[in-house]
Amino acid sequence: MNLDAPIPFFDLTEQHETLRADLDRAMKGVLDANSFIMGPEVEEFEREVADWLGVKHAVSVASGTDALLITLKALGAKPGSEVIVPAFTFFASAGAVSNAGLTPVFCDVDPLSFNMTAESVEPLVTGKTVAIMAVHLFGQTAEMDSIVDLASRRHLFLLEDCAQ
Repeated sequence: MNLDAPIPFFDLTEQHETLRADLDRAMKGVLDANSFIMGPEVEEFEREVADWLGVKHAVSVASGTDALLITLKALGAKPGSEVIVPAFTFFASAGAVSNAGLTPVFCDVDPLSFNMTAESVEPLVTGKTVAIMAVHLFGQTAEMDSIVDLASRRHLFLLEDCAQ
């Protein structure tokens, strides 16, 4: 055993191999058509996602951070309005709030799931609060029924960050 050998941070080789032929075919199609941005594959993807979600439109963006930022800006909230986010999350969650001109307010998380709870959010809701951003981590979803109920009762927008 070589103790000086670097340990790979993230290795998807095995997972990619099961999809290799499909991935190669898709990449070749995009490269051959030179349709790197807003091409037919993107239109097809957005149409399939909208159908799967049962909504009229789906819009793909470059990253989860962009999705959060665009959504927050679309709220049309006054600068300085507050968005409650979990204290334990990737920095992009609160960063998107700040980049949208809003103020992140950090709530505690459940020590077992590392997700926010309605109980940790509710005491932080003020007259300046416009939204709650639930962030689902490590394949575990936040207890959304109670968070949806809280957002509904308090007339707050609810965003879900599912990037993790």
